[in-house]
Amino acid sequence: MTSQYKMTSQDFKGKGMAVGLTETAGTAQLLTMATPDGPFTIIARDGVVLASGWTAEVHELTGQIHPALLPAAYESVEHLGAISSAVEAFYAGDPAPAMNVPVLQRSGPFRARAWEVLRTVSPGAPVTYTEYAALSGNSKAVRAAASACALNAAALFVPCHRVVRTDGTLGGFRWGLKVKESLLAREKQGLAAV
Repeated sequence: MTSQYKMTSQDFKGKGMAVGLTETAGTAQLLTMATPDGPFTIIARDGVVLASGWTAEVHELTGQIHPALLPAAYESVEHLGAISSAVEAFYAGDPAPAMNVPVLQRSGPFRARAWEVLRTVSPGAPVTYTEYAALSGNSKAVRAAASACALNAAALFVPCHRVVRTDGTLGGFRWGLKVKESLLAREKQGLAAV
């Protein structure tokens, strides 16, 4: 059985978000890339990221995809064009291309806005959860902002690693604090090299 989901322009507005896309639960592309932080797996459909993270296990990603967007099947590929090129660019010191990769996530208005905001946080300049809540439209919604980070399906492309605790410590990260620390250090180092 194939489910049909029609995305409207009200569902996701903003940089890199897929708009006006009609999706079915059909086949998605699956790619696992080797990175200095371990295997990085991407689930994409038609050039749009549905989920990604530092794992080689697909089931660790599928739980983050909204049920209306969940693929029925996966096809392993060797390259995902601009998507995998953006990952390579990130690890070569240029995080900008990852922010231009289309991403499709679905949630309520606050979380959708919070995901958009993450894509505007500058590499090498993390924000606190409190600042992130304010940027997302509700300075008192710190827990909701933290939840948006935790439920972000498209790690790296929606850079939830750029949010830290008020005291500057890392806080949480679905893919482990070692990976978060590495990503932040890589971005800071890249900024210093410019």
